[in-house]
Amino acid sequence: MITRDEAVDAVEKLVRYVESVDGSLREGLIDTPLRVINSYEEIYSGYSLQPSEILDSTFNGEDYDGIVLLKNIEFHSTCEHHLQPFGGKAHIAYIPVDRIVGISKLARLLDCHSKRLQNQERITKSIADDIMEHLKPLGCAVIVEAKHGCMTCRGVSKQNAFMTTSSMKGVFFDNAEARNELFQLINN
Repeated sequence: MITRDEAVDAVEKLVRYVESVDGSLREGLIDTPLRVINSYEEIYSGYSLQPSEILDSTFNGEDYDGIVLLKNIEFHSTCEHHLQPFGGKAHIAYIPVDRIVGISKLARLLDCHSKRLQNQERITKSIADDIMEHLKPLGCAVIVEAKHGCMTCRGVSKQNAFMTTSSMKGVFFDNAEARNELFQLINN
């Protein structure tokens, strides 16, 4: 396991590489390595979260059998391929059988998965899998739309490209009517 001091030293080496500096760092960069490590603790806080702990507190669904949808949930993540930021919004839906979960838990579940080194497909699938495992709904749908730094600031430099991923489970996969109702709710 790398220590915090070793991580700070590693960032200093990267800063020196970028700046082509052999001697002392200029004033504005002296504390940059420590600031980067401090920011990483927040940016990558998803590693300290567990989906089972987030979804462990449920409520009686009181026979509600319609779609539960939390839409336009903002998120930020980091691409595991280039360490570039990506972010956008997610829509998370499920149809309960017996148990429901507080809506903040859906946003926390998104944070749990997005605040890690990631790819968008894994975030999308992991959220759906967690909801199916812990809530056991009739179905679950997760749609994630994101703009990727690795597409906008390097490589092909496409500024307005958004990537959309989806994971449909249960009734949302099997039933076109359920999918259509979901899309209508998202687009309202």
